[in-house]
Amino acid sequence: MKPQPSPLAYVPFVSVENMMRLTNAIGPETLMTELAGYIEEDFKRWPEFDKTPRVASHSRDGVIELMPTADATNYGFKYVNGHPKNMREGYQTVTAFGVLSSVANGYPVLLTEMTVLTALRTAATSALVGKYLAPKGASVMAMIGNGAQCEFQALAFRALCGITTLRLYDIDASATDKAAANLVAQGFDVVKCGSAMEAVEGAHIITTCTADKQYATILTDNLVGAGVHINAIGGDCPGKTELHRDILLRSSIFVEYPPQTRIEGEIQQLDEDHAVTELWQVMRGEAPGRTDARQITLFDSVGFAIEDFSALRYIHDRIAGSDYFTKLDMLADPDDPRDLFGMVMRAA
Repeated sequence: MKPQPSPLAYVPFVSVENMMRLTNAIGPETLMTELAGYIEEDFKRWPEFDKTPRVASHSRDGVIELMPTADATNYGFKYVNGHPKNMREGYQTVTAFGVLSSVANGYPVLLTEMTVLTALRTAATSALVGKYLAPKGASVMAMIGNGAQCEFQALAFRALCGITTLRLYDIDASATDKAAANLVAQGFDVVKCGSAMEAVEGAHIITTCTADKQYATILTDNLVGAGVHINAIGGDCPGKTELHRDILLRSSIFVEYPPQTRIEGEIQQLDEDHAVTELWQVMRGEAPGRTDARQITLFDSVGFAIEDFSALRYIHDRIAGSDYFTKLDMLADPDDPRDLFGMVMRAA
């Protein structure tokens, strides 16, 4: 199941075109269900990984980050940006690519686009966490923020948690219209809402996913009733939040990697010693998830490198023996490993 060092003198590359082909061939819901299985498997062996908060370079306009991790067999990293202004200029807010390499010899065994793949893995992670934390019988989800991630989240939550009805709200009505059209076509019952207050009415799960890089109050305390699960996926850098602090104080908070989440997540609003639960411990049965029907559970999601590692591992396995990649000439392969110069000269 784990990628092994390759004797081939090429690196498989999955382009955006091939990622889309692969997603449509498998089906988005099936792919995200399978991917969630890889993520869960890796979370359950969390102590085996090297872990560090992502390396971020912040600028006036956004952030560029590297997200590395490794186990005893493979090393993986993702390059990803976050530039909220991009949408106004006709660009994606987030773009990414990733590499998986063999620890045994350091050779890359996969290079892939990760703009589409990050959307898939983020949604798969959210819905996987929902399996552990959402109230029993949840069928209605509010989606506040109807941008690029919205439809992926909806499909993943249907596949893994049984969501059938979506209540959509965005400050940009055209984003809601876009999402509603896409999701009705996917068979959802969709309600377009005029405010966050209207969106959360009757919702069992509340997903917040906005792009502005600022402290914001997308949800106020009075909007969150007992028993809901909050999937807070929009806070992902210092100085950016979506939830009023009082919501956090009423919630059982679950995180990926506390040293990173305390810098970038909703809990940057709280004292450093405020108690949170790590999700890998819940998945291993070492800590409780939802314990009460009236409990408010909060997934303070910022994305962590192990989720990207799982996605890289999944794609590597899925493309084996297929035509969903091209062969890149990235590995110098002289007949004599010591004679790199001779190889260059003979190429003349």
